[in-house]
Amino acid sequence: MAKLITLLLLTLTGFGAAQTTGTPPANESDSQFYGQSPPVYPCPVANGTTSQAWANAFSRATKLVSQMTVEEVVNITNGWPGQCIGNTGAVPRLGVPPLCLADGPSGVRGQEFVSGFPAGIHMAATFDRTLLYQYGRALGYEFRGKGVNVALGPVAGPLGRIAVGNRNWEGLGNDPYLADVGMAGIAKGIQDAGAISSLKHWLLNEQDYRRNPSELGEALSSNVDDRTLHELYAYPFMGAIRDGASSVMCSYNRANNSYACQNSKLLNGVLKTELGFEGFVVSDWGAGHTGIASANAGLDLIMPDEGFWGSKLVEAVNNGSVARERVDDMATRVLAAWYFAGQDEGFPKVAIYDNLEKHEIVDVQNGHGKLIREMGAAGTVLVKNVNKTLPLRKPRFISVFGYDAEVPASPWKAYNVFGANNPVNLVPEDDVTGTHKVTTLNGTVITAGASGSTTPPYVISPFQALQYRIADDGGVIRWDFYSINPTPYWNSEACLVFINAYPDEGGFDRVGLSDDFSDQLVDNVASNCSNTIVVVHSPGIRLVDPWVDHPNVTAILFAGIPGQETGRSLVDVLYGDVNPSGRLPYTVARQESDYGHLLNYSTGTGSSWFPQDDFVEGLFIDYRAFDRDDITPRYEFGFGLSYTSFAYSDLMLHPFGEVSAGLPDPNIAIVAGGHPQLWDTLYTATIVIENTGNVAGSEVAQLYLGIPVEDTPARQLRGFEKVPLQPGERKTVTFALTRRDLSYWDVVAQNWRVPEGEFKVFVGASSRDLRLNGTFTI
Repeated sequence: MAKLITLLLLTLTGFGAAQTTGTPPANESDSQFYGQSPPVYPCPVANGTTSQAWANAFSRATKLVSQMTVEEVVNITNGWPGQCIGNTGAVPRLGVPPLCLADGPSGVRGQEFVSGFPAGIHMAATFDRTLLYQYGRALGYEFRGKGVNVALGPVAGPLGRIAVGNRNWEGLGNDPYLADVGMAGIAKGIQDAGAISSLKHWLLNEQDYRRNPSELGEALSSNVDDRTLHELYAYPFMGAIRDGASSVMCSYNRANNSYACQNSKLLNGVLKTELGFEGFVVSDWGAGHTGIASANAGLDLIMPDEGFWGSKLVEAVNNGSVARERVDDMATRVLAAWYFAGQDEGFPKVAIYDNLEKHEIVDVQNGHGKLIREMGAAGTVLVKNVNKTLPLRKPRFISVFGYDAEVPASPWKAYNVFGANNPVNLVPEDDVTGTHKVTTLNGTVITAGASGSTTPPYVISPFQALQYRIADDGGVIRWDFYSINPTPYWNSEACLVFINAYPDEGGFDRVGLSDDFSDQLVDNVASNCSNTIVVVHSPGIRLVDPWVDHPNVTAILFAGIPGQETGRSLVDVLYGDVNPSGRLPYTVARQESDYGHLLNYSTGTGSSWFPQDDFVEGLFIDYRAFDRDDITPRYEFGFGLSYTSFAYSDLMLHPFGEVSAGLPDPNIAIVAGGHPQLWDTLYTATIVIENTGNVAGSEVAQLYLGIPVEDTPARQLRGFEKVPLQPGERKTVTFALTRRDLSYWDVVAQNWRVPEGEFKVFVGASSRDLRLNGTFTI
């Protein structure tokens, strides 16, 4: 008990306590929060039991670490100055090089001769397992080619709890199953290409505002119950860990009043014990607020410098405050990930430079533009198409309006962030954040701001691609990128209006889900053009109700954040060279108030110095909340139109062997990703889909499950398949339902439990368009 009390005190008041730039009021104390995040000690020692590949990596890493002094071991566990945004320490006498860590989740940031890939939210909209893996594989190829050991991505935190969340665009949608499939596919692709995938952000980092300590006080605390933590926020990390992701980045925020990078429940308990994580935990940059506490809580690598570690951590080992076994485990985990990714032999030298360095060209693009074009089209979501307005049929005269149609005039004001500092609308400085917020970008959105941004080698804008197409067809194009009420052309067969929403990482979140300038632009164009097509490039939810029902708005596309081939991707869809198959990875409401308290970021409740954000909604975010509250959305989760039509039939449900309720076998050891039996197939569902239209297309068949447990959403996504079909073609589609799919987190048993009762199965084209249903009983 004495040891436990000591550890708790170290967590809260030990050397290097959480830093703020102000002074707490005399009557403010955090003592009331002690123990809200249960202590879990000691940190599990990894040993590679998951697989032979991990065992081999750990055998080599353990042998290497056993030859190191404590100073050499500690040297590996913190950041150092170097070429990369993050650099580990080296041990030259043993041939251990510094490892290079670099942004970001959608491409190598700040470099030349690299690709600008679509954002995570765009890839989620593809609902395409194959493309998600190919995306990861291409990313991994480019990171490795630039000598980057650790690619900082993909992202499933934030999950999109807050509608205006500023970093939702980096993530993989607002559903844990979709995000899990996406993160697993991308991470496996990165690892297979020979780079280390660092999953982020662990955990509960659902808004930017007050994510860090500041003059206002400590960081916001995301307070969540145990079941919600497992079923919503930890869930998307499980598949990627199972598939070999070798790093996890802990987040800035506090979680149940303990900073995420020193939260022993999240790191030692959930991640390293329940999920059997074999890799290393790296802090987000500057997210380490303690020394002894974070080391004992499960942090393995602190960035970007030594923080409260370095010589102080050596001292802590020497005086017994941190066990030598713990720091050996830190270094072993880092080096095992290095061996596991095959980086110990033939790894390219680091080729990361700034814009003021003359250097050799290291071109890693590898023809990825073609893949980016395909992914850009695949993630484009058609949500309105009156009387088959689209696809365009060789129009002779079109008009193009809006600030989002062309590239920014000066996109490289920051050499490592495309489009930075090019606002159309700046909201005046507000009383909450004390900053100006960008709402739209003066130029087409292909990426967004800060660490998740990309630096594309070129950008094919929508206007450029349209102009080439019109020129090839011998037509006429007119344009106006700046006016809010552009000159109409009565002879124009179609008017395309381009608007966007632009997020930026910087301690604040989006100001809202629409802006007056863009809405007025659309309305003005539609008032003068009977065939107005609206293209929205958006980092997530963007409301359309001010003009969606205008009789002259004939088509709307959510074109996401599609990367460097944005124009060609879009034109492929507009002209029907690609039949749209993207689906919304979030719910678009009719009005902001429909999102309730999950619309805006929290300014914190209770103590102003120790702000609290209670996740009182539990499991009910996005479509789950709309279903519970019987709110009709404008466009529901999973929705998207096609140029053809599909029919569903013949739902069949079959148990896969003998199925019984209960917990996984306790005699089977946990491996990376969790209990192995969680991935066993218990039931299969089969359906038949037919293309009933006259053009080829791909349908995204979605399976939703109703689990017979109290306080559970009526329907949860538990399967999807993208099915390509020729006109008149029929295919049988099979969904495998695993133990995890059928389980809920039992907070008493502290395990995943398959309940007894009747399970409801719904299959259809979206979370609301459910064509087939059935039941089975366990």
